[in-house]
Amino acid sequence: MTAEAMEADTEPGPRDDGGERPLRIALLSYKGNPFCGGQGVYVRHLSRELARLGHSVEVIGAQPYPVLDEGVPLTELSSLDLYRQPDPFRTPKRAEFRDWIDAVEVSTMWTGGFPEPLTFSLRARRHLAARAGEFDVVHDNQTLGYGLLGDLGAPLVTTIHHPITVDRELDLAAAADWRRRASVRRWYGFTRMQRRVARRLPSVLTVSGSSKQEITDHLGVRSDRIDVVHIGADTEQFSPDPAVPEIPGRIVTTSSADVPLKGLVHLVEALAKLRTEHPAAHLVVVGKRAEDGPVAQAIERFGLDGAVRFVKGISDAELVELVRGAQIACVPSLYEGFSLPAAEAMATGTPLVATTGGAIPEVAGADGETCLAVPPGDAGALAVALGRLLGDPDLRARLGTAGRARVLARFTWAGAARGTAELYREAIARRRDRGRNVAAVRGGAR
Repeated sequence: MTAEAMEADTEPGPRDDGGERPLRIALLSYKGNPFCGGQGVYVRHLSRELARLGHSVEVIGAQPYPVLDEGVPLTELSSLDLYRQPDPFRTPKRAEFRDWIDAVEVSTMWTGGFPEPLTFSLRARRHLAARAGEFDVVHDNQTLGYGLLGDLGAPLVTTIHHPITVDRELDLAAAADWRRRASVRRWYGFTRMQRRVARRLPSVLTVSGSSKQEITDHLGVRSDRIDVVHIGADTEQFSPDPAVPEIPGRIVTTSSADVPLKGLVHLVEALAKLRTEHPAAHLVVVGKRAEDGPVAQAIERFGLDGAVRFVKGISDAELVELVRGAQIACVPSLYEGFSLPAAEAMATGTPLVATTGGAIPEVAGADGETCLAVPPGDAGALAVALGRLLGDPDLRARLGTAGRARVLARFTWAGAARGTAELYREAIARRRDRGRNVAAVRGGAR
């Protein structure tokens, strides 16, 4: 949309809660599976709440496609889906190739890299160019690809949950030999692109003060270009229910992958220590069980096969019931940019044991007040905190009540949508002002 068109775009329409015309929003999601990581959760709940404010939200996404609520349309911008189950790292058939972007995607995968942020950004740029003028703002959910630089026909706002360079450093530190380190460096090659793109972005949104600092330190983005909008839990769904029976000894955690960042191996070790005093203690992991790797090896080494259960692909309602029935929720991560599992567990009134990695303390609150906090990577401290809670029902009740109150006051999706919409309007205003300045300069030169 030209600057002149934007200036003229003042037609009256329905008002949102801020008394201004509702916005037409393109929300980009290169990976949106709500059962595997937080990006799909973010897209689903933010889009729903923006729509409830009266805005028109269209999610443009690639596989795995996000699950969206009624009233939010999805435009499928398909990739070659090279990492799908049950045949990840597949070689597509010749008939599947459509253009040069597909060739880039496959060749990058063949050479050990992760192509999706780049290739999705290129497809998104092409798609948005064909629909110029249809959106007031483009919101990118951490693609950070070269294709999103330059004029997209609308101002760009980008969410960076946390720099993926943090994951890269932890994976390198855990690599067993030079071959594994070389593989990790190649896989995370896209982070060089993300660093370059991030430094050129006009407006960055992140989810915590901790992430803001990490984005500045790791990506070199100026802090005055980063705004914090906390996300949170669906407090209507994630809520206490006294009718759900508490399962003695149940500890629940969420781990989307067997990677060092999530700290699951330390929780497994803590469970082994805990069961010497609390033999009924057992762990339910919301996530896929890896057949090999540190977690699988730890379960076998400590003889915990019958005490650790993995569940995957469950619905939100099933997840809520699982968390409600647990005596403790645990977030053992070495680092989190926010920690949705912590907020959701607290919203149900389930007492929380969490590490102090990254932004987790911003969400979980003070040790002994709204959670029990332990240092990241310390299995012994985890075992002590879990044992303390299992043995003290009054403490569990007090922390559970205080935890829900904290989430209601600070971390809701409705609040996230209002804050995000304000940033959209600021980005639109900056673009409009630049357009007026350009028009004034051109007028003066005539």
